[in-house]
Amino acid sequence: MSKNNDANRKKNKKKIDQKKRKIQNAEAERKARLKQIREDFKARKADDSL
Repeated sequence: MSKNNDANRKKNKKKIDQKKRKIQNAEAERKARLKQIREDFKARKADDSL
């Protein structure tokens, strides 16, 4: 076992957590964008029917 095993583990965990957070943020942005597109489409469809 290396002396700085705990330090390496913490460093790797931090990197993994950052990647997970980045993925979650991207997913949230994608969902918000899709929701906005759906709302715009519904509004356009409602305007066309008038």
